[in-house]
Amino acid sequence: MAKIRVMLVDDHPLFRQGLRRVLEGEPDIEVISEIEDGNTALGTIQELKPDVVITDINLPGVNGLQITRALKPTLPDTAFIILTAYHDEEQVFHAMRAGAAAYFAKDVVPAQLLEAVRQAASGNYIVEGQVMVKAEVAAWLLQHFGQTAFSEDYRDEAIGPLSPREMEILQQIALGRSNKEIAYHLGISRQTVKNHMTSILRKLDVSDRTQAALYAVRRGWIHLHESKAGEM
Repeated sequence: MAKIRVMLVDDHPLFRQGLRRVLEGEPDIEVISEIEDGNTALGTIQELKPDVVITDINLPGVNGLQITRALKPTLPDTAFIILTAYHDEEQVFHAMRAGAAAYFAKDVVPAQLLEAVRQAASGNYIVEGQVMVKAEVAAWLLQHFGQTAFSEDYRDEAIGPLSPREMEILQQIALGRSNKEIAYHLGISRQTVKNHMTSILRKLDVSDRTQAALYAVRRGWIHLHESKAGEM
């Protein structure tokens, strides 16, 4: 019997190693690749076509939701399981609507994750601890979030709301940098920073840069301690 081919996408080597140990302890699962950033993952997933991708939501470059949304339409047989440091009900909605098979906080117990891998590889979905087929997921989305769940008018950018450059700017804001400092650090003009900031506030529907940074931190898109560590 063929093994379930799994790819890991996470920028923390120790966490990836822990996942690999858990997965490869199972006779029916093999880890075929480990990727540490979203941009590389996009190409590698298309090349290797794994059965299951386990991806962090917060990645350098393209985030886990954007990867799922971009690739699921052309790789229907690849299942995406999204992990996050901060469980958020709204993000569960965005993940499932993007095409994810499951969404878990990173403190998920190994047995639950292993079961999710097997169910996802079989074409099923895991929502709030329940195994569902696609039609049941659609019904769940409609029940919990109303008819807008599948409306073309729904803000698709909420699934992956910010561009890579906007994510970089938010990361700089989390470090407490001014527009001038951000412009210098990223090699762009102050006006470009202001333009991106206006776009960020509009997309996230917040009124200032501090609220924008907090919004991103709470959803696991950026982490303050990682930003500071990267500057040391």
